[in-house]
Amino acid sequence: MTAREIARLSFDAVRAYRLRSLLTALGIAVGVAAVVLLTSIGEGLQRFVVTEFTQFGTNIIGVNPGRATTFGISGAIIANIRPLTIPDAGALQRVRDVEAAVPVVQGNAQVDGGGRIRRANIIGTGPQMTDVYKFPVAAGRFLPGDAAEAPRAFAVLGSKVQRELFGDGAALGRRIRIGGERFRVVGVMTSKGQVLGFDLDDAVYIPARKALEMFNREGLMEIDVVYRAGAPEAEVVAGLRRVLVARHGQDDVTLTTQKQMLDVLGKILGVLTFAIGALGGISLLVGGVGILTIMTIAVTERTAEIGLLRALGAERGQVLSLFLLEAVVLAALGGGAGLGLGAGGAWLLHAILPALPVRTTWFFAALAEGTAVAIGLVAGILPATRAARLNPLEALRTE
Repeated sequence: MTAREIARLSFDAVRAYRLRSLLTALGIAVGVAAVVLLTSIGEGLQRFVVTEFTQFGTNIIGVNPGRATTFGISGAIIANIRPLTIPDAGALQRVRDVEAAVPVVQGNAQVDGGGRIRRANIIGTGPQMTDVYKFPVAAGRFLPGDAAEAPRAFAVLGSKVQRELFGDGAALGRRIRIGGERFRVVGVMTSKGQVLGFDLDDAVYIPARKALEMFNREGLMEIDVVYRAGAPEAEVVAGLRRVLVARHGQDDVTLTTQKQMLDVLGKILGVLTFAIGALGGISLLVGGVGILTIMTIAVTERTAEIGLLRALGAERGQVLSLFLLEAVVLAALGGGAGLGLGAGGAWLLHAILPALPVRTTWFFAALAEGTAVAIGLVAGILPATRAARLNPLEALRTE
């Protein structure tokens, strides 16, 4: 038999047993669809998180008190770590290639204004915050450049806080109370929405010094440093560390670059995507077992046909190829249907839940299809080998 005849006989066998072929291909289709759908969710989630992190730019360095890694055995060192201070932020501002160093203090307090009371996130920061986070003011202005240690009691409202306290009325120039202290509203931020679960619109922005006093804190939670685009990151990090070591007397801070955060997130989300894809792969294995079962039954049912082919001169290798190709065809057809189901399911899921990030990656789709064909090939080896080894005379006697 020629290769063309072998292919024709394989496709004819698939068409001859339509219901059985459909059920066999369905097992593979479900597996491929599961892989495509799950990896689409994983990839969409990865893109969403990366976008959230990079919307403020990629040249940000976070400075946090305390070391992420420690050496030695003395636990008393922890108590000796100096807190980050507002003067520390001012000193970092003068490091070469640094454009801004913004102090950050965060808490939650009761806000009283416009005859209404509600709780909101209170963020103590500096006048350069809008430039660092690319977060513009919609009305009025942001916090002025007062002396860092003696700022005036000014506040800037997030859009949600402004709307719920003052409704359609003007908020600029109005007096509000935050945690019992009076502030004057000098600005309202544009609507930014949530960033990694934190609602920037449901916040009030006040000077960092005022926030430290309000929450009775000794030090800042963080200093966010923005350096000049194109500047060597390693040199900027080294400069920041030198300044802080000189001020604190020891290396007691953790500096985290945006690249480091993205690398860690990429690894975590990559493992997550692989893991959920592997869960879908289990369905592919189940489909492979289905092909093995069906092809074994097919060899038993078509024993006489095999004997006739062998009697007419078909070689063992040709019989082997015939059944292997049939298994591969079933797997390929099921895989193709699964690709359509998975991609369609991902599109439908995003249409129903627009907030859910879904992105179909054709690399994973092609990998799933290739895996399906490989599983079909492996599952067909045992039945095909059994068919090729049948004795022609014994096979013909089963007719």
